[in-house]
Parts: sequence; structure tokens; C-alpha cells
Amino acid sequence: MKMQNELFFNDATALAELIRNGDVSPVEVVNAHLDRIEQTNPQINAIVTLAGDALKAAKLAEQAVRAGQPLGPLHGVPFTVKDSIDTAGVMTQRGSPIFKHRLPAQDATSVARLKQAGAILLAKTNLPEFSYWIESDNLLSGRTNNPWDLSRTPGGSSGGESAAIAAGMSPLGLGTDLAISVRGPASQTGITSIKATHGSIPMTGIWPRAPRRFWHVGPMARSVRDIALAFSLLTGPDGQDAFSSLAGQKGPGRTGQNDRPLRIGWMTGPGFGPVDADVAAVVKAAASALEQTGVQVEPVSIPALERDFALEVFNRLHVMEMKPAFAAAVAGRDQSEIYKMARTMLSLPDTPLHDYIEAEQAAERIRDGYADYFSRYDALITQVLPIPAHKHDIGQLVIEGQTVDATWLQGATVPLNVTGLPGIALPFGRSREGLPINIQITGRWHDEATIFDVATRLEMLSPVKGLHPGLPG
Repeated sequence: MKMQNELFFNDATALAELIRNGDVSPVEVVNAHLDRIEQTNPQINAIVTLAGDALKAAKLAEQAVRAGQPLGPLHGVPFTVKDSIDTAGVMTQRGSPIFKHRLPAQDATSVARLKQAGAILLAKTNLPEFSYWIESDNLLSGRTNNPWDLSRTPGGSSGGESAAIAAGMSPLGLGTDLAISVRGPASQTGITSIKATHGSIPMTGIWPRAPRRFWHVGPMARSVRDIALAFSLLTGPDGQDAFSSLAGQKGPGRTGQNDRPLRIGWMTGPGFGPVDADVAAVVKAAASALEQTGVQVEPVSIPALERDFALEVFNRLHVMEMKPAFAAAVAGRDQSEIYKMARTMLSLPDTPLHDYIEAEQAAERIRDGYADYFSRYDALITQVLPIPAHKHDIGQLVIEGQTVDATWLQGATVPLNVTGLPGIALPFGRSREGLPINIQITGRWHDEATIFDVATRLEMLSPVKGLHPGLPG
């Protein structure tokens, strides 16, 4: 029987195996994580609501093991969920006083699928108001801190989820991603996540859904095998989200040439904006490490990203499509209930029609640019973020002497939302200050298998594999 303090940094796959083999009980596992939450959450503020029946569910899971009943792949394993994702009977407040005490009647499809696999909902995690910002802060539940350095952000919009997993409060979670939000927070806290091909995982039961063509829901964890397992459980149409109707399609793989080595390109720009030297060095180190596994690796560029800056394209498109959802949510509400993110969104000018049409055409050019790239390569290695986790509440970034707006943090992540391509965030280094640095592995549409392969290779070679933040001081 393992001591509780040996459990909370196990990954979900290991916990499921321990439970299946009778080495630990689901009750021990859930209690270990509840104790960890009690110990660390007051300083980190990642958990905003506990699921009141987690221990009851753990006791039922324990009985199933003892009775020799069939067990799901995540039987008895706790998981957490970003507070924009509906959870039946557990508050989903969307980071806003407007939705305070909101109690959904049904689980989101993604939550239901993890439960069907035997996982136990443990808690809800913090986020920015309406899931809309690069830092997790709101009027309802306050600001989340990074477990590596409490003075820094764990990112947004799935920052509560990333901080909880990094700190050992949860082995597995669900976040959402509009432009950065499962990959950026993963990078800022040194965990792993995937934004799958758009539509692979239904968005049913998640708000806001507009602009749904850019929104994704994705698993976050501490190992590649965990996100691969979760992806296999989450993917597929649910009959409600039309975008998920294409889910489950197999990508072209290596275009029928599976007898040849993988061909991987790597780049840190141009086309993403400036990048910190430490981050660029980690991307280059990951590319060099891949060569040790028999992979053909070389520096590349994607000219379409240089012609059309994906972040500008995204901004011209999503503002027009997202503002009505925000306006409807705040209609008739007192201004004291509305935080700065919703106010900022509602204050932005509408995109003129001709600019909107040009942005649509630019998005097509970016998609075509990636399609051309993937006609020659199997995956792409880039940075996730241009810098490690930054200090709280900043409006500008200074990167290698260049001052840019804080939204430029999304320079290398948002192209995957504009195009719908899949991408994995994986820790592979540390900054000079000891902060996590992740790489991003991008693949063809519906070819998650290849980027899981690449991520698994790199995880084995990662110089920071198995490192976790210490207890916050």
C-alpha cells in the first residue's frame, strides 16, 4: 500500500494500474489528492469548487474492484475540469459573478466520456472571465498562481487546470483552447496537453461556443501516455456538435511511405513574432534530440506565416463572432459584475466587412501553407510560447529587446486554431530562472498518431522528465 504522498505525482495511467492491481484503492487515491488540494491550493488558487460526491464515487469504485467487476481504463482515477465545462450537479460558474452558483443538469460530453471510462470528478478549476484571456483571474474566484513561482501566471484560459496538475492536485484534466488555452498554460507550468484536430472532441456542454470553429476542448496531464489515453476516450461524434461529425477520420499518415524515416522540420520563426533565446535554444535542443531516434530533422520555414500574421487574422475574425455571445451574457447586468476581459471584448470595434473577408482569405492562405508543408514533412517542432511564464497582470512583453502586446504570447499557438491542426505541448527545458519551457509538436489534420509518436520519443529524451515544482514557499 502506497503512502498518500507517493500518489499525487503519479500519472493517471500509473494510478489506474495500481488500482486495477489492488495495490491502492480509489479511496486512497482520491484522499491523497484532496489532501494535496488542502495543502497547496490556498497559495495557488487553482481549485474553485470541489465535487461533493468524489469520495462516494471512490467508495463505489473500490467496491467494483473488490467484486471483480469489469473496470474502465481510468477506473477510480480522479480528474479535474475547467470551470467553463458543464458538470452535472457541480457548479460551473464560468469565472463570472453573472453565473454564480450556476448548477448544470448534465455533464458536457467530454466529462461524461471520462466518467464512462471510470474516472472520478474531483474538482473544478479556475479560469479568466468567460475563458477569455491569457491569465486566469476573475471577479468571482480571484487569481491563480503558478506553482513554480507564485509571482507568475500559470496562463489562461486553462490556467487553473495547468496549475492544479503541475502541483499534484490532479493527475488529469480538461481544458479548452480558443487560441492558446491548453497549450500555453501547459508550457507555463511544465505539463503536457493536446489541442487535437478541430472537431475531434465535441464541444457540447461548454460555453462560450462562439466562434465554435476555433474552440477546442482537450486533455491536460503530466505524461504523453495520459493525453493519448484521454484523447482515445474523448474523440468521436456525439450527435450534437456538428463539427465532431468528422472526428475519428484517420489522417494520411506518412502518405503511404511508412518504410521511410519520419521527416520533421523545426522553426522558431519568422511568422510567430520575437522569441526568447532560452526558448529558441530548447526548440533546437528538441530537434537535435529527435535525430538520435533515427528521425530526419532539418530547419524549415512556412512562407504563408510570414505573409499573413496568424494572430492578426484571428483577431479580425473572432472579435466579430464572439462579441454577440458576450453581449448577450452581460445584458442588463450591473457593471460591477463585469471584469476587464468582457469589457475589453465589448469595447473593441467591429471588423469592417471587407477586412473580415480579407481575413477569411488570409486564413485560407495559412491553411494552404501548412498543407504544402505537410506534403513534405510529417510533423513540425516549434515553441509553444515566446517566453517562459511571465509576471502577473502585464500588458506588454519585452522579448529580446522588442516590446510587443501581451497577446503576442499566442504567436505560435494561434495558427493551429486558425487552421484546425493538432498540436501537443511537451516540457523539454528550463529557463535560466528555472521556469518550464515547452515545445509544440504540430501534425497533419486527423493525424494525431504521428505527433503522439514524436512526443513519446521526445518525452523519453527530455532533460526535465519527471521534474515537478516544490511546495510553494
